[in-house]
Amino acid sequence: MRVHFCGVRGSTPALGAEFARYGGHTPCLAVVRDDASLPTLILDSGTGIRAVTPLLDGAPFAGTILYSHLHWDHFHGLPFFAGADHDDARVALALPKPIAPGSPGPEALLERAMSPPHFPVTPGELRGNYSFHAIEPGEHKLEGFEILAREVPHRGGRTFGYRISDGHATLTYIPDHCPTTLGPGEDGWGAYHANAIELASGADALVHDATLLPDELAANAQYGHAAADYAVELAKRVGARVAVLFHHAPERTDDELDALALRLPDAIVASQDTMLEL
Repeated sequence: MRVHFCGVRGSTPALGAEFARYGGHTPCLAVVRDDASLPTLILDSGTGIRAVTPLLDGAPFAGTILYSHLHWDHFHGLPFFAGADHDDARVALALPKPIAPGSPGPEALLERAMSPPHFPVTPGELRGNYSFHAIEPGEHKLEGFEILAREVPHRGGRTFGYRISDGHATLTYIPDHCPTTLGPGEDGWGAYHANAIELASGADALVHDATLLPDELAANAQYGHAAADYAVELAKRVGARVAVLFHHAPERTDDELDALALRLPDAIVASQDTMLEL
């Protein structure tokens, strides 16, 4: 499995020279099966999805975009994905099914943020063959991957983490996670709860929310994010091979991320140029 990090910033893009090395695009990962040459699974469609197009070698995208949740930063790159702007593109959009009875279907949910007056084109008007799917927690098969979806605490809408396997390697993706919702845990960084443990146990890589530093939790955890140290400790506890720190705060500069990497040497601090071979 190859995993291309195309956007690693959280909440909103970060622009300027002080963010150039790690990159300012919002969340997007492109995943390639061990037996394939092109990505067929995309995790979230933040502005980083623009960087998926060169990975397609001129071919139209044919695959699934799997959403962890529908906050703007994980969705607002979709209409700018040139690799899917083809009549013969095939794009399945899969997102967590809302819990509330009578909630809109997946296409209608996406239209809330992508339709006039907020945007001139709706998801259903994008060029290509689009389909829309609401998924429940549990096991799924998408594009040749075995995927386990579990709900994780995060403010402002149902949020899933995913465990993804191609039969050769396993990737865990928990980009937005607020474990302090379930209590402070042993170290004050939040509870190591059952769903997080199940998703990450024995994974080859745990890609995890690292928006905050421990001394920022008290003031900022209410916005729904985790400390980088939590991600590293979770990986150690469950035997994940490596923690990959992701969803960097938009104000976190390159120099500050370098300092984070020095302080947590067992982890990878992801940049837009990171590529993992698992």
